[in-house]
Parts: sequence; C-alpha cells; structure tokens
Amino acid sequence: MSLQITWFVLIMVLFAGFFLLEGFDFGVGMLLPFLGRNNIERSTILSSVGPFWDANEVWLITAGGAMLAAFPNWYATLFSGFYLVFILLLLSLIVRGAAFEFRGKHNSPRWRRTWDWLAFVGSALPGFLWGIIVANMLLGAPIDAHMHYVGTPWQLFNPKAIIAGLAFTLMFALHGAVFLSLKTEHKLMERSFKAALLLWLPTVILAAVFIGGLYMTSPVIHSFGSDLRVLTPIVGALALLLIPVMVLLRRSGMAFILTSVTVLLTTLTVAMAIFPNVLISSLNPAWNLTITNASSSPYTLTVMSWIALTCVPFVLAYQAWNYWVFRKRVSVHTLSHH
Repeated sequence: MSLQITWFVLIMVLFAGFFLLEGFDFGVGMLLPFLGRNNIERSTILSSVGPFWDANEVWLITAGGAMLAAFPNWYATLFSGFYLVFILLLLSLIVRGAAFEFRGKHNSPRWRRTWDWLAFVGSALPGFLWGIIVANMLLGAPIDAHMHYVGTPWQLFNPKAIIAGLAFTLMFALHGAVFLSLKTEHKLMERSFKAALLLWLPTVILAAVFIGGLYMTSPVIHSFGSDLRVLTPIVGALALLLIPVMVLLRRSGMAFILTSVTVLLTTLTVAMAIFPNVLISSLNPAWNLTITNASSSPYTLTVMSWIALTCVPFVLAYQAWNYWVFRKRVSVHTLSHH
C-alpha cells in the first residue's frame, strides 16, 4: 500500500510539473498573435519559451509512462474511455510544435501569420481539453464493474466540464502573460501586464462557477470541509486573487510565483479530492478505480522505485540548469540584429 501511495503522489507531482511549466508555454502560444505587433516581436515572444517548451512536454510523457507502469488499469480505462479527448490533445500538441518550428522557415507574412494562428489553436485547445479531463475525474464517469468506460465520447463534454475547460484555458493564458512580463522588456512587457489584468477577472469568474457547480454535484468534494485539506484550495484561491495586486505593482517575479502557486495547489486539490481513487464511477461507488485495484504488483512498483530514484535527480538537475542558463529577459533589439 505504501508503494501505491508513493507512486500516486509521484504521478501527481509529474502532472503538477507539467501544468506549471507547460502551462506558461500554452499561455505564450495563445497570446502570440495578440501581443506581437510585428514579426520581430512575435519572434521575441517565441524566444521566451524556445529553450523550454519541448522539454516541458517530457513531464507529460513521463507521467503517462509512470501511470501505465504503476497503475495499468487506470491508464487503460482513462485512455480508452477518454480517447477522443486524448486524440484531440495529441493533435493540438503536434500542431503547436509544428507552428513553433515552421513559422520561421519562410519570410512570407502570410506564411508566418498562418503558423501564428495555428500556434494559438494548438496552445488553447490543450488547456481546454485538460479541463474536460479533470472535471470528469472529479464529477465521475460512467465506468462499469469491469473497469470499462460505458458512456459516449460526447458525455465528457458536459456543461460543467466545458466551464472547467474554459477556466483552465484562461488560467494558462494568465500564467503565460505573467511569464512574458517576467521574460520580456519595454512594450512587450507592458502589453503582457495589460493582458494579465484583462485575463484575471474572467479566470476568477469561471473558476468560481466551476467550483460552485462541483461542490453541489461531485461525490468527492464535500469531504474537504471536514479537515485541514480545505486549506489547499483556500490558499490557491488567495494566490489567484492577489495576482492583480502584484501586476499593478509591476512585480513580475511575485506575480509569477502567485500564478505558479495557483496552478500547483489546483493540481494538489484535485489529487487530494480523488484519493484513494484514481477514477470515480458515476454508476456505482463500488466500481471506482482505486490505487489498490488499479495498481501493478508490489515487485513492479519496487523495481520502478529504484529506477526512479536513480534517474529522476539527474533529469531535475538538467532542467534546473536549463532554466538557470536561460534566465535572462529576451529583447526585441537583440533579435532585430540577427
């Protein structure tokens, strides 16, 4: 049981890292056509995430691999039942990666404008789809006694899930705007601050609407009021509410810390809400997938633990070094001379 808990925690840490790091990549991609007024400015915006975005996606790949190895039943039910959502997610990530790589391959303004808008679509859609996935994990999905999803793909796109998808999309856009204010200078930095202020209120409203609906219908949220776990969403909400204060004070670093705390505590709240379940059945609570009935054998978990202890520190050290090397702001003037 202790290894199952350990691997559940580790997988949630991997997803938290993905949402934190890839979240601002999504936001930057969404804001690309709006904040950049010319090719040099848009190239500068892309340069802010250029050294990071593809490495940040590794967090998702690692989380999926860990889920497959540690909890194969969770992986099988989630990916087979939510297959339409994951196919759309995969396609959007492919489109975004292609847009980042190909927009600079031709000097035609039409060529670059096309790829800029594809970057927007490929960055906005993943946030929306992750909101759909998370909402259905919290609300419950039609899973039978054999761990099979028995609903239709369209059931996942219910009103509450759509609200969650929009909230996730705006939160990532806000995260990206604050990141750009931290990484750019002069006009781009000022536009990033303005974008953050414009995005903040609709993000708060959508998040509040979703949380309200979730509290009334989710089978797992009500227990939060009875113990100290309730502090996690409260602190996350306070961090979200304080973001415009730091933006108005032009404190980019503090604003980025607050958006990061919001993203991390949102992930932690979801993890604590579903635990010890990994997928909730809306048909019968007895059919929930848990860390016990969805897990691999103790031997498999033990071998995986030794591999993780050996490899993960090196991966974290490399990524930390990468962020340290590229920690400085990107400048329009620097790119204009290339």
